[in-house]
Amino acid sequence: MGNGTNIGRVRGLGSAKSGTHHWLLQRFTAAGNILLVLWMIISILRMPGLDYESVRTWLSAPLVAVPMMLMLISVFWHLRLGLQVMIEDYVHEDGLKFGVFVLLNFYAIGGAALGIFAIAKIAFTGAPAA
Repeated sequence: MGNGTNIGRVRGLGSAKSGTHHWLLQRFTAAGNILLVLWMIISILRMPGLDYESVRTWLSAPLVAVPMMLMLISVFWHLRLGLQVMIEDYVHEDGLKFGVFVLLNFYAIGGAALGIFAIAKIAFTGAPAA
């Protein structure tokens, strides 16, 4: 890798490669979270009522279910990225770090999948006829 000089041996390493990508992903997911959570708050405030049937009818609409699923994906992805940085900074043993990363991935993927399943179930079963 390189021509044998010091710079040649380290070329391709450092924060200018993978660290920047991680930082950008955190900022993109944060921006997505802001937009989607604002959309959700405004949508909920515009609902005529907050009873079970009203929320179920609201959530069964495709233009509501899809952004809610996107919000779940963005929130759990952002959570995973942030906790990954914290684990990398404070967990120093390699075996423990690996185990915690596995648990973090199961939690993030499982939480998002569970939320998406719940929204999909409501959206596909539809609201009961009035």
